[in-house]
Amino acid sequence: QVRLVESGGGLVQAAGSLRLSCAASGLTFSTFAMGWFRQAPGKEREFVAFIPWSGSVTYNADSVKGRFTISRDNAKKTVYLQMNSLKPEDTAVYYCAARYSPGTSTVETNPARYNYWGQGTQVTVSL
Repeated sequence: QVRLVESGGGLVQAAGSLRLSCAASGLTFSTFAMGWFRQAPGKEREFVAFIPWSGSVTYNADSVKGRFTISRDNAKKTVYLQMNSLKPEDTAVYYCAARYSPGTSTVETNPARYNYWGQGTQVTVSL
């Protein structure tokens, strides 16, 4: 059984930082690309960041470039999202997702193309 479990969310003041983690189990982690998405109330789920199986490249949405960094540790089967200079508009439920894609670094921003999802972790940024 595949499980993705996010942690690290919470309440933070604007300009603050948080580090999200997503621990995977039940899959061969090194064959999956990983993505972070977020969904604010009344809005569609949106892409935040992508990292392929190798971690050789990363890709961020324009809204978080220069502020958020995605990384992974294949030995720990964990993907991270370091979020700095947080803004109130970053408030959302953050989800990690896994897409089976061994041997390729092709960026995928479409949530429909991901195979597995975590339950989400709430991030709230106050003024």
